[in-house]
Amino acid sequence: MITTRAPLRIPLGGGGTDLPSYYEEHGGFILSAGIDKYVYIQLNTLQVEDFIRVKYSETELVKAVADIKHPLLRESLLYSKIGTGLEIGAMSDVPGRTGMGSSGSFTVALLAALAEYKREPLHRQQLAEAANHIEAVRCAQPAGKHDHYLAAFGGLTCLDITTDGKVTVSPLSITVHTTEELRNSMVVFFTGIQRESFDILTQQEQDTKRGDGRVIDSLHEVKAIGLDIKKALEAGDIDRFGDLLHTHWETKKKRSTKMSNPDIDRWYDEARRAGALGGKLMGAGGGGFLMFYCPAQHRGALRERMAAAGLREMSFQFDTEGAKVLMNI
Repeated sequence: MITTRAPLRIPLGGGGTDLPSYYEEHGGFILSAGIDKYVYIQLNTLQVEDFIRVKYSETELVKAVADIKHPLLRESLLYSKIGTGLEIGAMSDVPGRTGMGSSGSFTVALLAALAEYKREPLHRQQLAEAANHIEAVRCAQPAGKHDHYLAAFGGLTCLDITTDGKVTVSPLSITVHTTEELRNSMVVFFTGIQRESFDILTQQEQDTKRGDGRVIDSLHEVKAIGLDIKKALEAGDIDRFGDLLHTHWETKKKRSTKMSNPDIDRWYDEARRAGALGGKLMGAGGGGFLMFYCPAQHRGALRERMAAAGLREMSFQFDTEGAKVLMNI
């Protein structure tokens, strides 16, 4: 029995610049935080059965790996050259399709379990690249580098992406005090909206490839804002982070009319009136979780406003471990 986990993440800056349509021309930058909400994979060897059973939101029982319907499960097993005689189950602390990078965390945790099963553990960078290859290439899904690297490395992490796709991973250089203040100032609420990000990401990829100036300029701005957020946090100026977060959200909305909707706009405006300096939707947009930066004196009012609007708060801490094998017995 093998159990692994990989963290979900909260993007702090540079989101969208990790897609190949952008970084292959301009290079990308991501600043993100792994959090203590996880995707778990459990793998069990079947001693006598000659089939494979996979459990996620559905259950599949097949005689051949190629017959598995779930694309990430199927392609991860084919990539790892592992056949039948296995039972694999997946669980998550947070619902999927909510902008927390769950598909990337799923693939990283799954590959970590398969590598442990083969007794061929992967280094974190290998794990991230293999997961990105499976999702973006083998499954042909619109995926950047962000989710897989944060799932593998965790932490408060910077990703510098060159035009040839190489990723340099470095920890955000901030003090323990700033880390604690940042965490306390980030308040996250679930909108109750679950959505597929494929349409938004696919449209961004297409717009970027055909040279849409509005989209490319927005991504340039988002990357510059992300670098400014990094400087502000490393200088301990977390209120500046809140202001930049608002600028980031206004810039991000320029990329697609699907990024927000009237409900999200109303909740965001309510949060700003309650004292939040800035905020954003997790992931590609359209729903999922809303994160706000709010100074201490206004957090009570923010929580009251969001509760009155029907949004539920999600508490969290920063993850410091990244992908991990929890058990192998």
